[in-house]
Amino acid sequence: MKVLLTSTSFQDTPGRHHDKLNALDVDIDFLRGPLSASVILPVIKKYDALICGDDELNRKVLLKGSQTKLKFISKYGVGLDKIDLEAAAEYGIKIKNCLGANHITVAEHVFALLLAAYKNLYTEFNHTKSGNWVRITGNEIYGKTIAIIGLGKIGKEVAIRAKAFGMRIMAFDKNIEKDFCLSQGIKYSNKLIDITPQADIISLNLSLTYETKGIITKEIVEHYMKKGVVIINTARAALLPTKNIIYGLDSKIIRYYLTDVMDIEPIEKAHPLIDYENVLITPHIGSRTFESVERQGLMAVENLEKMIQEFN
Repeated sequence: MKVLLTSTSFQDTPGRHHDKLNALDVDIDFLRGPLSASVILPVIKKYDALICGDDELNRKVLLKGSQTKLKFISKYGVGLDKIDLEAAAEYGIKIKNCLGANHITVAEHVFALLLAAYKNLYTEFNHTKSGNWVRITGNEIYGKTIAIIGLGKIGKEVAIRAKAFGMRIMAFDKNIEKDFCLSQGIKYSNKLIDITPQADIISLNLSLTYETKGIITKEIVEHYMKKGVVIINTARAALLPTKNIIYGLDSKIIRYYLTDVMDIEPIEKAHPLIDYENVLITPHIGSRTFESVERQGLMAVENLEKMIQEFN
């Protein structure tokens, strides 16, 4: 059996996941993703299985794979939005992802971004590295209202940490767990516009689906957000289209946009958000810690192993 591994987090981070992968009775090839469909299409015929990251596995790719050898896709990570799930089911390709492997580290990254902005850390770092001593007055997050958009595993971890910081917490989800909200003192709604007007900070933690794509519309930014709101996106860029971010920044509605995800990754050098001083971008590293990479890597290999065993 031949397996293609594309996740750079898996490849670049040492840990037990490498030992587990090497213990499998398979031949392994490595490419550095995320791969576009045009890159993966010519080579997909060689593989029985993928351990993939955010590669573009569209219908055309999956069809060609299914017509040759492809039977299994083990998603390193959680998000399945780059995989045509309908096509995979139609062509009999099994898929497993790493549910519950990265929620802690992504929630920590939310607060790393938030505190960096509120305390002007990245600006002050640049000043002191240049030999300057510029003391900018920052803000506390204590007492601020955070609206968590998507109260799944990551959203819940964000809520737990927000409570520890003494923040007021609101949440939006179509399927709210009321007991959890009660235990954390969370005000909740299944209508987005019920909570966004009150939020000092908005954390996007939704999965990207057909329903959630573009969920933060220009109308919501213009009419249902508090002026000076801080938006954190560690989920998917397509939840909040770039044109809506730019509108919010230019109109002074959005004070800071803090993101770990971009519409095109790696980021384009001419991307319009790069020139904004109040936009902080990290290169999709929210789940890239030694602990999380090992957890996800082990789970990805275990998932592949289980699919192979079940098939046999």
